[in-house]
Amino acid sequence: MSNDRYVSPLSERYASREMQYIFSPDMKFRTWRRLWIALAETEKELGLNITDEQIEELKAHADDINYDVAKEREKLVRHDVMSHVYAYGVQCPKAKGIIHLGATSCYVGDNTDVIIMTEALKLVRKKLVNVMSELAKFADKYRAQPTLAFTHFQPAQPTTVGKRATLWLMELVMDLQDLDHVLDNMMLLGSKGTTGTQASFKELFENDKEKINKIDPMIAEKMGFKKCFPVSGQTYSRKLDTRVANILSGIAASAHKFSNDIRLLQHLKEVEEPFEKNQIGSSAMAYKRNPMRSERIASLARYVMIDALNPAITSATQWFERTLDDSANKRLSIPEAFLAVDGILDLYLNVASGLVVYPKVIEKRLMSELPFMATENIMMDAVKAGGDRQELHEKIRTLSMEAGRNVKEKGLDNNLLELIAADESFNMSLDDLKKTMNPENYVGRSPEQVDEFLSQVVNPILEENKDILGITAEINV
Repeated sequence: MSNDRYVSPLSERYASREMQYIFSPDMKFRTWRRLWIALAETEKELGLNITDEQIEELKAHADDINYDVAKEREKLVRHDVMSHVYAYGVQCPKAKGIIHLGATSCYVGDNTDVIIMTEALKLVRKKLVNVMSELAKFADKYRAQPTLAFTHFQPAQPTTVGKRATLWLMELVMDLQDLDHVLDNMMLLGSKGTTGTQASFKELFENDKEKINKIDPMIAEKMGFKKCFPVSGQTYSRKLDTRVANILSGIAASAHKFSNDIRLLQHLKEVEEPFEKNQIGSSAMAYKRNPMRSERIASLARYVMIDALNPAITSATQWFERTLDDSANKRLSIPEAFLAVDGILDLYLNVASGLVVYPKVIEKRLMSELPFMATENIMMDAVKAGGDRQELHEKIRTLSMEAGRNVKEKGLDNNLLELIAADESFNMSLDDLKKTMNPENYVGRSPEQVDEFLSQVVNPILEENKDILGITAEINV
């Protein structure tokens, strides 16, 4: 590693080697050569004068790229595609004359971009499903563990720890649905020439419409795709990049929401992210256990959400059949969005698989607030015993305010039950009131909702994808 120049933290700190390879020069230029082979094979099969010997020569050098030759050539001609055409030709003298026949630079450039994004989406999908699997285990394990729920981060009616986890899961289900839709509709550019009119192929195939119409479908099949864009300019519509970036942005937003909740829960000491034996939380405060992985999720997620604007603006500002102001932006925005989401999902998987729950802390906080939440039930029981609902409602309101002042102003424990027991209007003893303090009575259908959601929504997804489950995440820092 060189220490005298900038190196992206996405590759050095956050993204996996697998995702880094997908966006590597090696992946890019090997794909270029696969596309040139597919084009030559297609042209031969449709009747052009291309020999098996030429194609075999191209295949023999598909992976051993002579980068030094290409780099030297690019210094001279200032054109990356033609430099690699030249370098491939040096290795394949018999096939030299038919490499890139009838194509424009975007044939390899754009088709490769689509192929790379598709492979990257598949890796994102695998990691996303594995995160879902870990969250599903967590939700099931804590399906019935009562916990204080919050609205506006103010105490609200209780829920369960598992039910809260289903909220994180539901967003990932939506992300997976969106991802699968985009993945199922990924299209190659095909080979349509300089302005998308197929003029060069009209010349090559002497205006044989039937043969020309077969070119794109045959290339798509050879490259593992179902279809190509039916129409295009020189490039595929940059709307596709926008679609892809929006998927990544959606996943980032879901992960950010999860990380926020974990950071808040860790502050409350109810649930914590994994904390390794030798991990240091603070350089000054040795006792601290900072939620640094969740914080990193949030940090990277914000970057991805903002980065999604790049492809949208690029798509909006293309001129006619193409301009080149997309190129530099695409080289940055698309790879970096994928590398960041890859890092996010590795962190998400690591945190979700190692969450630490503290039931005693959860119970203590819930019980400190439960008397307020039980007042409606207490009032109903008092009415059944002959009390007046309107009078009892006013008394409970007054006593609740007094108990609240005791907690907030005097730092005392919540004594609402004692205050109610001392009021003869309720005709209930302290023991009677304490019997109503069973947290399970106040979580509604949370455990059943967890069971139904997992069995009806999540488990079918996991079963369908069981072949890609079981991966673990490596966190570099």
